[in-house]
Amino acid sequence: MIRIEPVTGLGEIAPGDDLADLLRPRVAPAADTVLVVTQKIVSKAEDRYVDLHTVRPGATAIDLAERTRKDPRLVELVLAESSAVVRAAPNVLITRHRTGHVMANAGIDQSNIGAGGNDRVLLLPLDADTSAAALHDALGIPVVIADSFGRPWRYGTVNVAIGAAGLPSLVDQRGDEDRDGRTLQVTQVALADMIASAAGLAMGEASEGIPAAIVHGLAWHAVPRAASALVRPLEEDLFR
Repeated sequence: MIRIEPVTGLGEIAPGDDLADLLRPRVAPAADTVLVVTQKIVSKAEDRYVDLHTVRPGATAIDLAERTRKDPRLVELVLAESSAVVRAAPNVLITRHRTGHVMANAGIDQSNIGAGGNDRVLLLPLDADTSAAALHDALGIPVVIADSFGRPWRYGTVNVAIGAAGLPSLVDQRGDEDRDGRTLQVTQVALADMIASAAGLAMGEASEGIPAAIVHGLAWHAVPRAASALVRPLEEDLFR
């Protein structure tokens, strides 16, 4: 039976904090268990803060800020973190992050980042798969780093995996048979995304203050794959 256990009592994470040390007393490694942590606490520990006062927007950012009605300093950071602008409209800026994820504002956020005023923002980790691998090695438990994504044809956000280690983020079932003996042609299961979304039920999206959760009762029979395996390559982009 799958069970989701919130991890509480971590407090506000500060730059330089050792997440593994903070999480170790709250995590008991088991064969059927995955630790899910929010991107936000990973970014905080890695000091991915930027003070907007230090940002000087260029001409491209200023033009894009006018079109999107956003702070040009924020837009400059978004462009620096992105490989392409996917969609720009009033109050909307969707980009392809340098890691391949397509997301709003390159994942740059100002909510729940502690003291510092309205001119401080938090960027994604430099490499969430590397961050997940470090936690996995230190704690001896599979790890998913989760972030909240919107979806282009549905309202609301869901948690997805932007980093993973110690588990197969993507399980390829092509070639397997269904219950009627038909060969599966396209089925690939985004296991890490499903685990991240399940953990989101315990962690919440607003002021809950629960930055991690443990998902028990899981099983898989595939080799570990990082979360980068979930990113569809550009040559397979169906919507450009």
